[in-house]
Amino acid sequence: MTPVPFRTQLLRRKPLAVRGGHDGPELGRSIGTFSLMMFGVGATVGTGIFFVLQEAVPDAGPAVVVSFLVAGLAAGLSAICYAELASAIPVSGSTYSYAYHALGELVAMVIAACVLLEYGVSSAAVAVGWSGYFNELTGSVLGVRLPQELSVSPVPYEDGPTGWINLPAVVLVLLCMLLLVRGASESARVNTIMVLIKLAVLGLFVVVGFSAFEVDRFDAFWAAGAAGVSAAAATIFFSFIGLDAVSTAGEEVRDPQRALPRAIMGALAVVITVYVLVAIAGVGAQPASEFESPEQQEAGLSVILQNITGSSIPGTVLAAGAVISIFSVTLVTLYGQTRILFAMGRDGMLPSRFARVNPRTLTPTYNTVVVAVVVALVAGFVPSDYLWDTVSIGTLGAFIVVALGVLVLRRTQPDLERPFRVPGYPVTPVLTVVVCAYILSGLPAVTWAIFGTWLAVVLAFYLLWGRRHARLNDPAAARGEGV
Repeated sequence: MTPVPFRTQLLRRKPLAVRGGHDGPELGRSIGTFSLMMFGVGATVGTGIFFVLQEAVPDAGPAVVVSFLVAGLAAGLSAICYAELASAIPVSGSTYSYAYHALGELVAMVIAACVLLEYGVSSAAVAVGWSGYFNELTGSVLGVRLPQELSVSPVPYEDGPTGWINLPAVVLVLLCMLLLVRGASESARVNTIMVLIKLAVLGLFVVVGFSAFEVDRFDAFWAAGAAGVSAAAATIFFSFIGLDAVSTAGEEVRDPQRALPRAIMGALAVVITVYVLVAIAGVGAQPASEFESPEQQEAGLSVILQNITGSSIPGTVLAAGAVISIFSVTLVTLYGQTRILFAMGRDGMLPSRFARVNPRTLTPTYNTVVVAVVVALVAGFVPSDYLWDTVSIGTLGAFIVVALGVLVLRRTQPDLERPFRVPGYPVTPVLTVVVCAYILSGLPAVTWAIFGTWLAVVLAFYLLWGRRHARLNDPAAARGEGV
């Protein structure tokens, strides 16, 4: 085989011959449009509302509602761009695969770093937050809480408590792993049930929250200024990664060219509506200063309901709904992580084991177990405070690349079949890049340092191993035969 020049390796693009099947492992198509939309809602609603509201209000004050709208605008623009690429390139791997087809191998590996950080860290962050609701529920219903040693990580955050391990978070990740190993359709059914429960309990919060609504709690609306709104939007933004999770299922969806755009846009509509309603109800129900209390940092929405009603019952119902339904967030983000690694393994960017599919369940079992073990370790030993913003930077990087991918493919592949086309082209993808870049500007320096370190590790692996084993080193693969 003739060696491929180094510069050519960095810039080569994966051919767009995706409809004739892949020369390698295949996943089974078993997911319908509604279940796919629930994947997006399941990975999104809950993450931001159950946990991040109490993190974002101290930054933006009452203007946190605007922060949600800014994050929603960026997510909406990005979702439109995702819908076009998902309809044109209905494969596993989401943003990584789109970048490989549109922008080249080096950019694909940069985006792989973004999305692996996005999904892996978000799975751990949500599992840690779920642990707080689990303790709230067992305390309210059974009068028993896990000791601090078994419910808090050993890594300190500022002056916060420390323990030995966050055991509930570890158990949640391992339960999700078992379900994912069983099969994609089983996971989709369970996720749909949990999403409906989640929407019901958040509907309860909105109704009770508006019963205590006071307009004067929105006084000094802009006190935190543009910087506060931007900082809160950056923290909130990680909760929109569910839209990306929809596109990771490209090879497991029936009629993907129609189902993917519909599911993405449907999930976006549900997500933004629920987020804004809960934010308005929450801020209107209590002074912004109370969001910083230690009780709210552990299980914020439940505490708000208890303060409004003077009863533990509504808060207990919401905590129960959170414990049941936030399972779906971890489930879908773990799913997305495994499908991206599957695509990378099939492309030769990772060892072939990551693309190995169980012949009975048609799922990447080895891949799923490895991901779950790593995420469980992070969830068990790292506080969520270190994780939120790290997720946002990966998400924003992925969204920017998707918008750039739309622009590039419109020029390089104008005749490519696109069942869904971005309206307002080229303004929409350009505006997507601008809005995402604005939110990135609100991230702290330490987040950039963490991301830079992780990116260096991924690129070092690519330069030393991945580029030498890439399937595109094979001339047949480079011509698009079976890729």
